[in-house]
Amino acid sequence: MNPPIAKRVHHVLEKHHDVRIDPYYWLNQREDEEVLEYLRAENEYKEEILNPTRKLQEDLFKEITGRIKQTDMSVPYFMNGYFYQMRYEEGNEHPLYVRSKQFDKGLYDELLDVNELAEPHDYYQIGGLSVSPNNQYLAFGEDTVSRRIYTIRVKNLSTGEILEDEINTTTGRAVWANDNKTLFYTRKDNSLRAFKIFKHRMGTSQDEDVEIYHEEDDTFNTIVYKSKSGKYIIIASYATLSTEFRILDADLPDGAFRIFAPRQKKHEYYIDHHLNGTFFIRTNQEAKNFKLMETSEDRTEMEHWREILPHRQDVLLEDVEVFRDFIVLSERQHGLTHICVRPLHGDSYYIPFDEPTYTVYPGTNRDFESSVLRFGYTSLVTPITTYDFDMQTQVRTQMKQQEVEGGYDPSLYASERLYATARDGERVPISIIYPRDLERNGQAPLLVYGYGSYGHSIDPTFNSARLSLLERGFSFAIAHIRGGQEMGRDWYEQGKFLKKKNTFFDFIDCTRYLQEEGFSSPEKTFALGGSAGGLLIGAVINESPELYRGVIAAVPFVDVVTTMLDDSIPLTTGEYDEWGNPNDEKYYHYMKSYSPYDNVRKQQYPALLVTTGLHDSQVQYWEPAKWVAKMRSESGSKNPILLHTNMETGHSGASGRFKRHRETALEFAFLLWLLEENN
Repeated sequence: MNPPIAKRVHHVLEKHHDVRIDPYYWLNQREDEEVLEYLRAENEYKEEILNPTRKLQEDLFKEITGRIKQTDMSVPYFMNGYFYQMRYEEGNEHPLYVRSKQFDKGLYDELLDVNELAEPHDYYQIGGLSVSPNNQYLAFGEDTVSRRIYTIRVKNLSTGEILEDEINTTTGRAVWANDNKTLFYTRKDNSLRAFKIFKHRMGTSQDEDVEIYHEEDDTFNTIVYKSKSGKYIIIASYATLSTEFRILDADLPDGAFRIFAPRQKKHEYYIDHHLNGTFFIRTNQEAKNFKLMETSEDRTEMEHWREILPHRQDVLLEDVEVFRDFIVLSERQHGLTHICVRPLHGDSYYIPFDEPTYTVYPGTNRDFESSVLRFGYTSLVTPITTYDFDMQTQVRTQMKQQEVEGGYDPSLYASERLYATARDGERVPISIIYPRDLERNGQAPLLVYGYGSYGHSIDPTFNSARLSLLERGFSFAIAHIRGGQEMGRDWYEQGKFLKKKNTFFDFIDCTRYLQEEGFSSPEKTFALGGSAGGLLIGAVINESPELYRGVIAAVPFVDVVTTMLDDSIPLTTGEYDEWGNPNDEKYYHYMKSYSPYDNVRKQQYPALLVTTGLHDSQVQYWEPAKWVAKMRSESGSKNPILLHTNMETGHSGASGRFKRHRETALEFAFLLWLLEENN
């Protein structure tokens, strides 16, 4: 079967006296039947090419979903008199949310059966569950399209009735004032930017809602939430490099919000309230890796902030969790996460961990009065484990470990923390898991994963689906490349703006290092990345296609220049602090020099599987569709170039705990098919 050939339509794009011709620009019409027909044709071609893998895909799907515990439940957490839990029943795609006064009695009240709500929809996602202070009402958001546009609904937990209140075009989260009848929520504009905060009175129409705040700077988003202490409703405005907060006493919903501290360019700060009348502030003011300050709730301007934990050059302060008698700090040093417990009266200490590469993180801690910290621990080898840690006695209790159905023996695998030397001399960390009996002779398959944007750190975590590759001899590596924040704030800043190419070069140099160390060879090395990680994959194969047998680019951001010049596309204006603004000529030309779509060239590319969703709100479907069309037309590559478009979903793929693994099985089958073809 021959691949679909997208028609070429001469379309001129000009900026800064530079002319680009985009023959596939016409594909950006989601409602156009010709566009939809082309996407369907691509799906049919992908199905035909991968027809030999159909049984393998089904086997992999059964393998992957067979490891998922059918009847499962989260560890209950305590909040305002109740224990809350999420439960899965056998065969169900979606959870059941419940609560109880005493879970140890085995009795609970149903909050939401998401399976029942999802039944009429091809896609259904719940978000932002929020219980009123009097425990009588539950507000929740629902998305039935996969564009991350939620309708907020309210359930009376006493009667089980879904009330008539419906609030449309929101982020999905509503925040209760302490009167139990006033809700604050965030609206999205036409570009899906969260831009306004409204106040809703229970029992009234959305048309009567009062606008409380309008974030007029289109590089900022805004959200509303409640402090853990329960005393304040907080509005946060945030851009990539700047934040600002407004606070209101939750007992006074008709009062006026006041600014905590005015925004400043390149100043990020975050606030946590303590019932002793203090706010704790995590700030990067003259502190690249952040420091901790405090101030009275009545004197919140910056001149009143007092330093309680100074900036540290080698430690990134990532988060703060406040309890009545303790502050818990989430930190990162030498690329690894740590938890520091800081008593309000006493000496600080760290919770110890043993593995060479791992991830630890605070869990759900809603009870301000508690002296027990809930945290999660995982590694490439260790399934997700939930602990309760008594911060007074320093005793750790394992509450639950993720069960892998069918059995899992961690002793069969080894994990390491390695370092590749990048071309500019930087040491780039790599986390890797591999079969313990692996011979490092270059003959084993290897999958390398990366992201490297937004300061988002990709930490090593367990993934039971990944066992389907490991059991077949694969090694799996995470390249902790610049653009993430694994090695501190400077690591992020070295991989953005006019230094973005460090991200791509780091990934290439990590791949070469792993091949030189004998983990694999170019004929058996594969790469994977999604969203901004899809941009990474596209740039890497333009630069060094010879290193990979095949790559998977999931919902890839590959048409960087055109997207960043179109401020009507969701999220564009808020991205200027990450990539730069191409209306500035220096950023325009730098972006153009690495944008995957603009740099397709005549060369032999690795086999390519590209995935997207028709309703994607983060990376519009037409970016990967155009990229695939151009790769086929202009590269001359003889390797298969495949496009998979999920016609029902968006950026996050299918909803449901089983259904979403159809695409996982497709991706794994693609890799194994290429491996078999190579042999």
